[in-house]
Amino acid sequence: MDYKELMKQAIEIRNRAYTPYSNYQVGAALLSESGKVFCGCNVENAAYSPGICAERTAFVKAVSEGEREFRAIAVIGGAAGGPLELAPPCGICRQVMREFCDPDTFEIVLGTGTEDYQVYTLSQLLPMSFGPDNLEKKEMA
Repeated sequence: MDYKELMKQAIEIRNRAYTPYSNYQVGAALLSESGKVFCGCNVENAAYSPGICAERTAFVKAVSEGEREFRAIAVIGGAAGGPLELAPPCGICRQVMREFCDPDTFEIVLGTGTEDYQVYTLSQLLPMSFGPDNLEKKEMA
């Protein structure tokens, strides 16, 4: 699947976002290593902290369906009814990506449409990250 198609799916799911408080809608389309795409949108809550970002929604859906390896995610956002804009993942979303993705090969596609996007690796957006490999048991010399 090309990134143009991945961006298209992120744009489409963005319209399902539930954002009565911020009015800022985000859509994400997550491509697994098996070739499946899992889409998510942000869902707000009056208590704020129970809300969830589009990127984490996509990861939760994928993991709940048994996927654990991922290639890329396309993310797009903007005010409801306004122009699309770059919507880089928040720190929590970047950390969730790090849990499941190789920071040097997993790609994050940010853009304003299917023809205008930029590709970053997770390590570019989350340098010096802490992940599962930091918690592997190390043998003492």
